[in-house]
Amino acid sequence: MYLRESKTVVVKIGSSLLIDENKKIRDKWLINFAKDIQNLQKLKKNIIIVSSGAIALGCKKLKLNKKSLKLDKSQAIASIGQIELMNLFKKYFSVNKINISQILLTLEDTEKRRRAINAKRTFENLFSLGFIPIVNENDSIATSEIKYGDNDRLASRVAQISGADCLILLSDVNGLYTKNPKIDRNAKLIKEIKSIDENIEKIATKSISEHGTGGMKTKIDAAKICQLSGCHMAIANGLINRPIKNILLKNNCTWFLPKISKLDARKKWIISSISPKGDLIIDDGALNALKKGKSLLAAGIKNVRGNFNKGDHIKILDKNLKEFARGLSSFTSDEISIIKGQHSKIISNLLGYVSKSEVVHKDDMVRI
Repeated sequence: MYLRESKTVVVKIGSSLLIDENKKIRDKWLINFAKDIQNLQKLKKNIIIVSSGAIALGCKKLKLNKKSLKLDKSQAIASIGQIELMNLFKKYFSVNKINISQILLTLEDTEKRRRAINAKRTFENLFSLGFIPIVNENDSIATSEIKYGDNDRLASRVAQISGADCLILLSDVNGLYTKNPKIDRNAKLIKEIKSIDENIEKIATKSISEHGTGGMKTKIDAAKICQLSGCHMAIANGLINRPIKNILLKNNCTWFLPKISKLDARKKWIISSISPKGDLIIDDGALNALKKGKSLLAAGIKNVRGNFNKGDHIKILDKNLKEFARGLSSFTSDEISIIKGQHSKIISNLLGYVSKSEVVHKDDMVRI
């Protein structure tokens, strides 16, 4: 059983689990969820909770409609609601003597290597102190360009950074079904998914609740990140009481199995980027070289797409625009536009200064 065997577990909670359709706090659910977390502690698990709800709770406090909020107003509401959210967890967790802390992250915090490492160290230190981090997106300062926009993908990135073995996305359904279970009685729960193909993508139809911003589509995106990070991921019903206990005893959920078992931390971070800044389209010769474990040189690059700087995440595509690898660029997009298709020996002459010969070094590259 994947959850029972895991050492570090990330649990993601949506707004609709904290607040019902009548804008009332789900007190009974929170009491039972605290018992679930306490049980995981008894099983010696490191636990991280990624929770939505700041804006929803802020709206509840101020008696506002979330759907009518503009970005700048929602950021202020999030600032108010964040205190409400943490007070909510403190109220119900303290009864079970569960110590909590707060961590606010933005997309940039997880895309920049140094920030990601700092976050990982913070998680590790909190585990050693016996505290459970409650993570949320830093809605108060993040603009739409640097936001995840949903906590499913944030949770998967947190799982990857923290080296978690398991991510549980608590939803309003038991998992991914062959058809929409709310409409079709013949829908069957898919218990395990090894590969996310076109059929799985089609099944993941988007559904948005009043409080939530995600749907099954964002959960599939999260699963892709987990699969490339060596992390198991489950979509499970969170609306029932003791949802974690239900997974442990009945395993009534959908599990996404990782594609890889081991990758060093740096390469896990590279492969899990959710916002690559651009693409490099390469020829067959370069593709064959990369398959043999070589670095990407300028001579094999046919085209450049996007604007990016040195050190940014980029995708490497074959001539049919199929993604082959991801990596960190040693050059800016403007520099690559100048040196693409050229031999490494003349790069310095073309740019007017001495530089590296590899556009993407093999140590900074991970094949998809």
